[in-house]
Amino acid sequence: MNTKKTLLGSALVLYFVIAFEVLIMISPFAGFFYSVFNPVLLKLASNPATRWLSAFYLPHMVLPQDGFLQFVRVMGSVLFVLGMAVFLACAGRIYTAKFRKKGAVLGGLYSFMRHPQYLALGIAGLGLSILWPRFLTLVLWLVMAMVYYFLARDEERRMLKTHEETYRAYMKKTGMFLPRTVEKSLTPASYLGKVVLAFGFAGLVLGGAFLLRAYTISNLTLWTKASNVTGLAILPEDGFKMDHRMDDILALKEVKERMQDNKKFLVYFIPQDYIMQGMIADTGGTWKLYEQHHSLSMITDWVFHPFRHLREGHHAMHGEMHREDHITRGMEGGVVRRLIFLSIEDVDVKSPADLFSINALRVPQFLVDVDVHNMKLVNVKDLAHGSGWGTVPTPVF
Repeated sequence: MNTKKTLLGSALVLYFVIAFEVLIMISPFAGFFYSVFNPVLLKLASNPATRWLSAFYLPHMVLPQDGFLQFVRVMGSVLFVLGMAVFLACAGRIYTAKFRKKGAVLGGLYSFMRHPQYLALGIAGLGLSILWPRFLTLVLWLVMAMVYYFLARDEERRMLKTHEETYRAYMKKTGMFLPRTVEKSLTPASYLGKVVLAFGFAGLVLGGAFLLRAYTISNLTLWTKASNVTGLAILPEDGFKMDHRMDDILALKEVKERMQDNKKFLVYFIPQDYIMQGMIADTGGTWKLYEQHHSLSMITDWVFHPFRHLREGHHAMHGEMHREDHITRGMEGGVVRRLIFLSIEDVDVKSPADLFSINALRVPQFLVDVDVHNMKLVNVKDLAHGSGWGTVPTPVF
């Protein structure tokens, strides 16, 4: 029994470690974490059958222009904060009762359901799966839900052994994770029915995630006039700039000489101080967020201000970024945009959607900084393969 509980507890710890990847990767401990976790991600990404697990299904780097996607992202923060708040409140009541030796907690949420703390952790986990929308996180969330079920069953077996009469009466009045009337209407009575429900729920969650990924791609701000180049704007309002300047930028000598006609390119069209450009390519130490020692403020922004860091650069690094930006520009009255060119390999690109295929290999080639108002080249830099986090699979949108 202890071995079973240890295994179930280890599964929960594993889930939260993986789900908090986004927090760890912007902390000074990123190197230690990825020395263990990155081989797992790379192994998953190397196999066609498991490659989808390392991919992302919702926008993380791109500011969504679609109201529905913005709502989903905000709900990620709401569910995470709400779930953690309810869990801590439930845990507080339980440990207070134990400390005061008042017996089992049966009031509040516990008067409607027997395991509100597990429900709360499940809600927080779903929020985390939206905040860091890697398919692997979502799959592990489903595993976590199953683990919570078995943990709850184990706890109830122990309670029935020690307090059979009172606990059985309590079970008749309450549901396991939902109010009894709701849970009874949703849960089949037979074991087979419960198994079918569990697999159906998993299929619905994963199928919904793939639909969200397709919907996200269809709502990206793209420029697709050139035969071998597609531009992707991080900010929706930059679509106008791409439409009017991409042809001129691609005609620049420094750009043309770096592009091979037989390759397809995805070009990120971003503000020069875009906070997460290190996820696209290794553009310099400033954009390796784990080296900046602003982890706490970045985490706070990530949860409570879902879109501010995408549009303005991170407030904790804002002055530092703009000092670099001012030096790099060396001019007044212009609007500088950074274009990061990635070649697309391993897929036959027939439409812009193919550039974001889970099977596509996106390899950084070079970047250019261009004053798009005055059409002046500010900077050009060849890039190493990989992102600011090395070979770690990172978001593509």
